Amino acid sequence: MILNAFTFIHVALSLIGIVSGFVVVYGLLASKRLDGWTMLFLTTTVATSLTGFLFPFHKFLPSHGVGILSLIVLAIAILARYRFRLAGGWRRTYAISAVLALYFNVFVLIVQLFLKIPSLDAIAPTQSEPPFQLAQLVNLVVFAALAIRGSITFQREAKHA
Repeated sequence: MILNAFTFIHVALSLIGIVSGFVVVYGLLASKRLDGWTMLFLTTTVATSLTGFLFPFHKFLPSHGVGILSLIVLAIAILARYRFRLAGGWRRTYAISAVLALYFNVFVLIVQLFLKIPSLDAIAPTQSEPPFQLAQLVNLVVFAALAIRGSITFQREAKHA
């Protein structure tokens, strides 16, 4: 019962992080800082990564590796945004690291969808099948494009501000 409640909280944090992350990426593409959304995104995404380590486990899993990478990227984004205040190259660093943090969240969402939705699990039960690989490839390409475009557009706003 406690594990179910904890799982619900973890999933809710993750979904809030994903939705707010897309708003933040929209802000990057529109050259807007969206401070409140940024705080929500960074806070819930850090909480999602941290709570992921609190589930019972007996060995190091790929999800732990993604969680560690996510926390590293989030630390960079938080430093760039709040410590270095987007000065100079930190503006581009923030844009790229914020998009990368969202990418990791969506990566895990896709993994979970293929695990939890019976029709997706049926077509990719080991997650090494082409449908899963294609979904993750599309995810990677979309987020790479968003990171490139967002870092250019958000950088441009600094030059005109």
